[in-house]
Amino acid sequence: MTLRHIWNLNMRFRKKPVVIEAVQFVYTGEGIRRLQEFCGYALGQFAKARHPNAKGEVEIGTLEDGEHLTVKHIATEGDWIIKGVQGEFYPCKPDIFEQTYEAVKDEE
Repeated sequence: MTLRHIWNLNMRFRKKPVVIEAVQFVYTGEGIRRLQEFCGYALGQFAKARHPNAKGEVEIGTLEDGEHLTVKHIATEGDWIIKGVQGEFYPCKPDIFEQTYEAVKDEE
């Protein structure tokens, strides 16, 4: 039975174990350079409001944003930017990232 055949059944699913790459967004010169190297074309504009507690923001083009990345998701400083299984990028809040992912040892 495939997922197409059971879509209307009330079932539970487990996320398949997949190793992903991710970079945490840090609003520093080095942090921005790392993010630019990691995301390439999917990265948009950076911004930071001018008040003491402001967090940096960056636009991330995701698969949902279409071929021309006309709409972008906003990641805030501290978010993890994940490279998905299809080479797409998307932001993830730190608490969700910590609950969902764990570090992989180099030999894995």
